[in-house]
This record gives sequence, structure tokens and C-alpha cells, in this order.
Amino acid sequence: MKTNVEAFEAANVVMATGLFQSPKTPSFAAELPTTIVQLHSGEYRQPGALPPGAVLVVGSAQSGCQIAEELYQSGRKVYLSVGSAGRVPRRYRGRDCFWWLNEIGGLDRTVDKLPSPRARFAGNPHASGKNGGHTLNLHQFARDGVTLLGRIQGASGGKMFLAPDLRDNLARVDKFEADFVKGVDAYVEKMGLEAPQESLPELRHGDDAEMITELDVNAAGIRSVIWAMGYTFDFSLVKLPVTDGDGFPITQRGVTQYPGLYFLGMPWLHKQKSGLLLGVGQDAAHLADTLAMR
Repeated sequence: MKTNVEAFEAANVVMATGLFQSPKTPSFAAELPTTIVQLHSGEYRQPGALPPGAVLVVGSAQSGCQIAEELYQSGRKVYLSVGSAGRVPRRYRGRDCFWWLNEIGGLDRTVDKLPSPRARFAGNPHASGKNGGHTLNLHQFARDGVTLLGRIQGASGGKMFLAPDLRDNLARVDKFEADFVKGVDAYVEKMGLEAPQESLPELRHGDDAEMITELDVNAAGIRSVIWAMGYTFDFSLVKLPVTDGDGFPITQRGVTQYPGLYFLGMPWLHKQKSGLLLGVGQDAAHLADTLAMR
């Protein structure tokens, strides 16, 4: 390995750089007026750091929803472009959602259990750890005054063009939670667990939102745009053909076909939890055993 200081040689190299190398922003971002402050969600810190005025948040996975909530609770007018990331209740039947996901085996899923390998890159379900953790619900956002929008498809002349897919996206979000609840209820019954019955609020305020397909950012008073669209990953540092058509490392639980080259700490490297503190230790132990055998 060559650095800007010196070169290093090693019998074994473990790539543990994660999947978040480059912030995603669309090419049409350049078409917005230069008076609009644009930043990626990774650069956002607090509402007061943004100029006065409304804020457009693009992307409704965890970061986008958490930022949108903080902004509107601070008194800002917020527009939120909604994608397909699902929702889970932060707590259900007396337990945290991650406790249930781990207990019923949801975090142990492997890629072959997904609809397609590309499903690995879906946004994480809406949830927040703020103030001890709570559920994020787009319908609640709408009830509190957030303007929900469909996916943004482009921009030109100070206008944003939106797909008429808001209600379809909200339906997918609601179904994700319904499927989670059904899975937990079935597991509780199967295992005979003592877990209090619970009915979740059935909010539908987002379904009544106006279907906006064109948004004039100046007329809407939008002075900031936050691109909460995730990141791209880049493993060009490795000068070997070790990635698939999506650029994801090709491994068997982190072990590549090239002796001495390994990957660690990425979601779906072996299981869904491979990129979480909850699961990375198991993969690390596997690599340690592999290294010891070499």
C-alpha cells in the first residue's frame, strides 16, 4: 500500500472502510439558484446553521426524517421528498424494535433472502434515538405541517420537478410497519412470550396531502436544500477485480478470492447486521480465525 508518506507491505490486508465514501447529490442540483444553500445530510449540524427560510429535505430514510423532524420542531417550514424507506415502531409490545429484529432473526438475513442483491442498498427504516428513542411517522409530519412530496426527478429555472408517487411511497412505508408488527405478533404467539398487547396509532394525514409535481423554490420560500440521499462507495484503492456490477465487494463472509485480502464492517457482507455493532464482532471473529489458519 502506498500513502503520501511511504509504502507499506503486509501479508494480510483488511478493508474496513465501510460503504460511505462519497456523499450522493444529483447532477441537477447545479440547476438550482445560486442563492440556495445546498448541503449533504452528513454536513448538517443544527437548524441555526442554516439561513432563515424554508428547508427542502430530499430523502426520507433515517437521516432525512431525523433532520426534517428537528427542523420543523425548531419552527422551520419543511418540505420533505419521500422515498421508499420503511417505518418501524421504535418500541412495540414492551421492547425496542432492534430487540425484536434480533430476536426474530431479521438481522440474520442473508442476501439470498432479498428480492434482489440491489435491495442491500435500501435506506434504513425510519427511527430515532433522540430523547431515548421514538417512532418517526411521515403522517405525523404531515399533521404537524410538513409538506410531503414525491421523488424529485429534476430541476430547472428555479423549479423542482416531482414524481406523482407520494401516496404509493407512503403505502409502502405503512406496509413495512404492518409487516414488522405481524412478524412480531406471530413470533410472540409461536414462542408463548409474555408481551403486552399493543395497537399502534393509525395515522393517514399524508394520504390527504396535495399531489405536487412542480415546486418553485423561491415562491415556496425555500432557502436551503439538504440532500439526504446516502452515499456511494468506492473501493478503487484496491487494484484488483474484487467488486460486482454494483461496486460491492465479492467475498465469502469477508474473504476474497485473493489470499490475504479481506473486507469487514459492511451491511450484508455476510448478514444484514454485518455493518452494525451488533453483528460486526461475529464477522471479525471469523476473519481472525481465517487469518490464524494462514
